[in-house]
Amino acid sequence: MIALSDLPRVTEKGLELLAKLNINTVLDLLFHLPLRYQDRTKINHIAQLQAPCDAQIIARVVSARVVFGRRRMLTVSLHDESGELQLRFFYFNKSQVEAFSEGRRVLCSGEARLVARKLEMVHPQYRVLAEDEEVILQQHLEPIYQLTKGLQQRRLQSMIQSALTWAQKNPEYFVDLLQEYAADRSPTLIDDLLSLHQPSDSHESELLLNKQHPAQRRLIFDELVAHHLAFLQIRETAHKRKANPVQTDGRLAQEFERNLEYKLTDAQQRVLLEIRQDLTASTPMMRLLQGDVGSGKTVVALLSSLEAAEKGYQTALMAPTELLAEQHYRYFSEELLPLGIQVVWLTSNLKRKQRNETLELIASGTAQVIVGTHALFQDEVQFQHLALCITDEQHRFGVHQRMTLSEKGLLDQCHPHQLIMTATPIPRTLAMSMYAHLDHSIIDQMPPGRQPIKTVAIADSRRAEVIERIKQACAAGAQVYWVCSLIEESETLRCQTATETYDNLCQQLDGFKVGLVHGRLPSQEKNQTMQDFAQQKVQVLVATTVIEVGVNVPNATLMVIENAERFGLAQLHQLRGRVGRGRQQSSCVLMYSSPLGDYAKKRIDALRKSTDGFKLAAVDLELRGPGEVLGTKQSGDVRLRMADLVRDADLLPEVQHCAQWLMHEHPKRIPLLAQRWLGKATDYARA
Repeated sequence: MIALSDLPRVTEKGLELLAKLNINTVLDLLFHLPLRYQDRTKINHIAQLQAPCDAQIIARVVSARVVFGRRRMLTVSLHDESGELQLRFFYFNKSQVEAFSEGRRVLCSGEARLVARKLEMVHPQYRVLAEDEEVILQQHLEPIYQLTKGLQQRRLQSMIQSALTWAQKNPEYFVDLLQEYAADRSPTLIDDLLSLHQPSDSHESELLLNKQHPAQRRLIFDELVAHHLAFLQIRETAHKRKANPVQTDGRLAQEFERNLEYKLTDAQQRVLLEIRQDLTASTPMMRLLQGDVGSGKTVVALLSSLEAAEKGYQTALMAPTELLAEQHYRYFSEELLPLGIQVVWLTSNLKRKQRNETLELIASGTAQVIVGTHALFQDEVQFQHLALCITDEQHRFGVHQRMTLSEKGLLDQCHPHQLIMTATPIPRTLAMSMYAHLDHSIIDQMPPGRQPIKTVAIADSRRAEVIERIKQACAAGAQVYWVCSLIEESETLRCQTATETYDNLCQQLDGFKVGLVHGRLPSQEKNQTMQDFAQQKVQVLVATTVIEVGVNVPNATLMVIENAERFGLAQLHQLRGRVGRGRQQSSCVLMYSSPLGDYAKKRIDALRKSTDGFKLAAVDLELRGPGEVLGTKQSGDVRLRMADLVRDADLLPEVQHCAQWLMHEHPKRIPLLAQRWLGKATDYARA
């Protein structure tokens, strides 16, 4: 196959821009498929638009005016014979304002959204028409691609055209790797690529727009097979590795459980049995532990670490934030030191002397449980015998980061066991595709005595009522979280910041101690405030999302989330989970700015109606889509290009069957299929 640089229309600068999109070969360029299509084949009537939707209209200017507020903007009111629509521009010049004179005809296209019950387009493409000008419509749908700064749609379309021309002359590079499996697929792979990059049949426009075109369905199937195979290969690779069996009589775990003030739930005991069985094997455990917020995953992780400690091995617990790592460190230290187990913690902010002492304890094996952040997998960290890696909030880490920590435990060709925890429940549809390489455990019970959290949604115009409710809660001896979405003033977002809110609440809650925690505070100050809150020296904690996970203050019974419409559903559920951790009735107030958009309203309604994380995860999946399949961007930017695990769920059983067929009948084709869809990101299979 020729090099990308040998294609006509691909310049040296073009190569640099394509590399930013992970396009490094002709194959990558051809499989950089359209995100969506623009339909400029017709003119829409305003009254017929069902927002949000992509539309093209011709309308007359009713008025145009520059509005001065938090941001200067140009608003233009348009109408056709059926209805009205508003254009909004944040970047404009004097000539643009003058062009929108009353009565002028305007052709504009873009996404029409419903804002305050009015149709609106923000920064649409537009052209002011002459009075008698006839508009020539496009004949076919126009593909729209993901871009990077400096690369325009037209330029990328031109480079893809060059690649298609070459592909048509060299069809031997584009064999159908699944031909025998689906023998009824008549068009060639190149024909399918042409159908998607250069749609020509106007009768198939509706199919393309709805991702139901046969070419789309065929390539979606191929992509899902490639990803599923990737995960199966990870699993197969793991099963060929060796691990040191962690087999004990459970003396330490039994002693710990005897001193617990509560009894483990049946679900926790079931999961612990699954983990202990894995630990006794001579192949490394690769287990995903799911559990809703407050279900008791941390105590399961602690009991798992006791198995390793009793055998004389080390456990590393990696958390995504210093605050969460600090919480885990305190909990593990309090519980394990009485059992004679030394716990240390390691973050990048430790002073040199303390850091060197900690590194020595880890290298000598004196430290049996090591809690930390990303600092755990830095080069200078050397374990004596790391047998168990526990990753908390796994979605915050990339596959390569988890892999690097695991490789630090490689000793005499033996790999450490891996326990990957998440408090973000994963719907079955997603789990069977995203985590096919892992065994699954679910804690599906809450500790006894917990009451469901009452959730209400209140417009921010009722802020005074919320303040009064906080006063009542604090007077009754309870504690309160107030969560803000920003730390400091932003020109673009109409949100009160954490620092402003802290100052205001200090004035309005005279007689009660208010604390402030956000990510930019020095660690010592942040941890001291959290400690004061845990010890009830602070009644109201104003915070950003640094408290999203791991914070456990049973006396906190009221959570206020400001600008709730700006948070995702999973994040709102996590934040709400900071209350309701004791036996008292707890409440969550979702304070929003009016008017609410459609998606924000659905998120908030879902949260009001349910406290079940798995139900909310299914709703979240439908609203947001699955995102990147292999975790965060650190995993190598592997993401689904065409498939959608909600929309295309009907294909998954056949995808699994086809993947097994390839592994048994045509294993040599697997690398070709992986290269086609995953490109350079195929080394994740070492994880």
